[in-house]
Amino acid sequence: MSADLHTLGVADGLARLNAGTLTSRAWVDALLSRADAQQDLGCYLHLDADGARAAADAADARRASGDKAPLLGVPIAHKDIFVTTAHPTTAGSKILAGYRSPFDATVVANMAAAGVVSLGKLNCDEFAMGSANENSAYGPVRNPWDRSRVPGGSSGGSAAAVAARLLPGSTGTDTGGSIRQPASFTGITGIKPTYGRCSRYGMIAFASSLDQAGPMARSAEDCALLLQAMAGFDERDATSLQQPTPDFVAEMKAVRPGATAEQPLKGLRIGLPAEFFPAALDADVNAAVREGLAALERLGATLVPVSLPRTELAIPVYYIIAPAEASSNLSRFDGVRYGHRAESPKDLLDLYQRTRTEAFGAEVQRRILIGTYVLSHGYYDAYYLQAQKLRRMIADDFQQAFQHCDLIAGPVAPTVAWKLGEQGDDPVKAYLADIFTLPGSLAGLPGMSVPVGTGAHGLPVGLQLLGNYFQEGQLLHTAHALQQATDWHRAAPAGV
Repeated sequence: MSADLHTLGVADGLARLNAGTLTSRAWVDALLSRADAQQDLGCYLHLDADGARAAADAADARRASGDKAPLLGVPIAHKDIFVTTAHPTTAGSKILAGYRSPFDATVVANMAAAGVVSLGKLNCDEFAMGSANENSAYGPVRNPWDRSRVPGGSSGGSAAAVAARLLPGSTGTDTGGSIRQPASFTGITGIKPTYGRCSRYGMIAFASSLDQAGPMARSAEDCALLLQAMAGFDERDATSLQQPTPDFVAEMKAVRPGATAEQPLKGLRIGLPAEFFPAALDADVNAAVREGLAALERLGATLVPVSLPRTELAIPVYYIIAPAEASSNLSRFDGVRYGHRAESPKDLLDLYQRTRTEAFGAEVQRRILIGTYVLSHGYYDAYYLQAQKLRRMIADDFQQAFQHCDLIAGPVAPTVAWKLGEQGDDPVKAYLADIFTLPGSLAGLPGMSVPVGTGAHGLPVGLQLLGNYFQEGQLLHTAHALQQATDWHRAAPAGV
């Protein structure tokens, strides 16, 4: 077998598996070797080498017997926010150290049913709260493009593992940009589907009205294959969409009416909100995004001006609603039922206080306190209720814009990846880095990050594409056309 098996993406590797020129076991062995050599990145919280090899052997045997599961033998790993029976689940927190779930998250079960081989669990910000993957209780993840920099968060382990070629694809979650921003910072492709497209059952909750699962991989085609397996209605999740899952791969490859081979995006209108291109946007990010937009124009798309006037309100709205929901969701971690428990408590209140003080990190404590405050008597109407009203108005802004365009585009983040520790003393500065991803999250819209070259210090830059509800296929189609005509998504860190 070739020594470069770790460089295979989902689609390429699957084609070789189907053709009989590759075994899942050989692919898994190559990735395990790669992971062992790249431990300094901090991507894995739990790497199950023996389990992965056994699962790969089983997949190869199933394939030999004629099994046609769509992703049979494809290796992936899960963000450690999804509960799993085969691996420990910590959500990046000490409060869940050693926890084993009695059931699998629906996303995990769906992907297992599609035939994937799981190598383990990937590092993330504690309870998915962060934009840098520095908030994990088990150490930060490093960006494979520059190990002195962050990979983005909260799905930093998922993004860095794919970028470093430890995996062809991974699962992530996006509450306010946690798939798109790390994808941008590490030069990979990631998609957050419409809220409710993928089940939240078994996904440890941060903000229930915002959390959404999605795939992270090298290309739009890889993401389409993974999303096809992840998505689907789940009666155990009250927010799951009760509608059939489209054929994302077919929609990605569909031919637009009037399109030509040279202009596959002919007739596509892409809206550019002025609010996504402020004067404060770093010049290198602006230049890379504009280059990506020019490539879309060459492929036949038309750029049209639109406005999202309440963009600047997305940060205060999000950082009221998300912490409020977190304060409720995280109340279950009390030292009584599961997880960490303070020793020799004097009484029940002492148990609660010391358990949470000992095991929750600073950022989680900060968000719980904010959330409890805005929900408290006398402040609910002034903060939480007003934030919900503004959330509706932000969603309305998008619907107004979509009357003039099919997709909306702009940067994912105002800058390239920053240095580890650079924003540790200024959480508000880190919050401001989410300005372009938060509006789409608050509206529940699908969004993607697609690589469009590099900015300062040779670090990756992502182009954000946002679609209207249930338009994942159009997003994937646009990103795929761009990637068929460019090589930005094939760039890799040094040494890969």
